[in-house]
Parts: sequence; C-alpha cells; structure tokens
Amino acid sequence: MQLPDFAEYLGGGIIAIDTGFHRPRFDAAYLLIDNGHAAFVDTGTGHALPRLLATLQATGLTPADVDWVIPTHVHLDHAGGVGPLMQVLPNAQALVHPRGARHMIDPSALYQGALAVYGQAEMDRSYGQLVGVPAERVVSSTDGMQVPLGQRMLEVIDTPGHARHHHCIWDPVTRGWFTGDTFGLSYREFDVAGRAWIVPTSTPVQFEPEPLGASVQRLLAKQPECVYLTHYSRLGHVAELGKAMLALLDETVAMGLAVQDSPQRHEALCDGLRRIYQRSLQAHGCLLGDAQISETLALDVELSAQGLGIWLDRDKR
Repeated sequence: MQLPDFAEYLGGGIIAIDTGFHRPRFDAAYLLIDNGHAAFVDTGTGHALPRLLATLQATGLTPADVDWVIPTHVHLDHAGGVGPLMQVLPNAQALVHPRGARHMIDPSALYQGALAVYGQAEMDRSYGQLVGVPAERVVSSTDGMQVPLGQRMLEVIDTPGHARHHHCIWDPVTRGWFTGDTFGLSYREFDVAGRAWIVPTSTPVQFEPEPLGASVQRLLAKQPECVYLTHYSRLGHVAELGKAMLALLDETVAMGLAVQDSPQRHEALCDGLRRIYQRSLQAHGCLLGDAQISETLALDVELSAQGLGIWLDRDKR
C-alpha cells in the first residue's frame, strides 16, 4: 500500500490523513479499514476532499466501500467536509451526535456561527461553502452505541465539555479513542525526546470545564493504549497525558476566573493562556523560544480565550 505523502499508516487498519488545514500536521482525519469496509472519522474542511479520496484510492478500496462518516463534533475543522464527502460515497451513513445532526442536514446556522467568529475572508479561504447531508443518510448517535465496521465493533460515547455535540469513538482493535477535541491538542512541534505535550482547548461556544473533566476521566477509565487526536494524530502514554491535561484545565479555569472582571478581559485571557502554555512547555523541556511558541499557538490562544469569555459570561448568568 503506497500512501500519499500526507497520509500515514498507524497500524490496526487506521490511517491518519493530514487535511492540509492551516499548516502541516495540524488537522487530521482518519480512515479506518476492516475486511473491505471503511469509515472516516472527522473529515477536515471541504477543501480536504481530494486528500480523503486519494488516500481511500491508495488502499485499493472505492467510495462504495465506505460505510460510515463520523465527525466527532460539528466544528468545521472536523466536520466541514462531511457534506461534500457524503456526495461521493453512495453507501455511507453519517453518524453524528444528536445535538449536531441538524447542523449536518442544514448547515446554514453552523456557517453563520463560524462566520461570526472568523469573518468572511477567513471563511472563504479556509472553509469554503458548506453542503448539507440528506436527512435520511444521517444517523444520530446514542451513548454506548455499537457501530459495526467489517469484523470490528466500534463504540460511541457522549463526551460533552469541549462542545455539547461531541462524541468519541472507541476502537477495540487498537484499544484507542478517537477523541476529536475532548482530549485536547498536541502538536508535534512540541515533542521532546519522543514525549508529547498536551493542552485542553476551550474554543467557542460551548466550553464547560466540569463536563470536560468528567469526559476525560471517562475516556481514561477504559485504560486506552492510545488516543487519536484531530490536532494531531496518535499518542500513547495516555494516562500521563490525561493527568497533565486535567491539571492545565484547572489552571486555565482558575486564570479565567481571576481576570473575569478585567476591563480588557479578552487581552488578559490571551496573555494568561500564553503564560500558562509557556510555563508548561518550559517544564516539558521544550527548547523553542517564546516567540515561536506564541506563533505556533496563536490561533489556539485566540479561540480558547474567546471560548473562556463566553463561558465566563454564561457562568455569571
């Protein structure tokens, strides 16, 4: 199997596909293969469609062999490509969290919400137009749902906290979770001697720290051997990373509460997040300078600060 240079075989019938969103190794979609059957978990944006189909073709399978398209949640870097992809997969069903299913059928509200965050120029550049999925091809997940794929049985659980429309997918073959954004972000630029650094993400608009912590604990209770992050790819040492992520979640929440009445709250949240990340990376042994760290995490700082602000306002109400 000769995969394109933007795809990597991870073992156990699982391929990570770099969707090309923003920068290399930032946003992953996954292709699962079992006995001639296939599923995509997360898709990237609509611009990722050629990469998804090229990877499928490289495995020797056809679009007719894909049974499922499963976005972990309906944020556009995870699910923007679901509609275009479903148009070329004649036998696939889209398995979506029940809170997100309507947005896959009619993505107009999803588009407007993202437009309010990113602006028109960024929407055009990074996301393109959204395409709805026919309602009869959308299946709403349930907590504990069993999903057949070839000879393996995936399991889907409800994992609120990053978003209320988030679920995670358990693969029994590799004993790994496809975690979307529930288990945070981990970029390969910050690896030190093979050790990954991980951080929670609080992007708009439904960040809720207590449900997020509970969801992470639920993932850890399965004693997984690995996690498959959308940002970015497969990680081991899951218990250690989970402990580190939960500690940073507590620190992030405490910082947000400390500056919630600041007259320049958004700037204070951004500054607080940068300090937390830089201290954590320094303790991790990262040798990158503060400027390079800030540049790499600029988008995440901005979006997480926005999400913290929305949570703080909701908490006050």
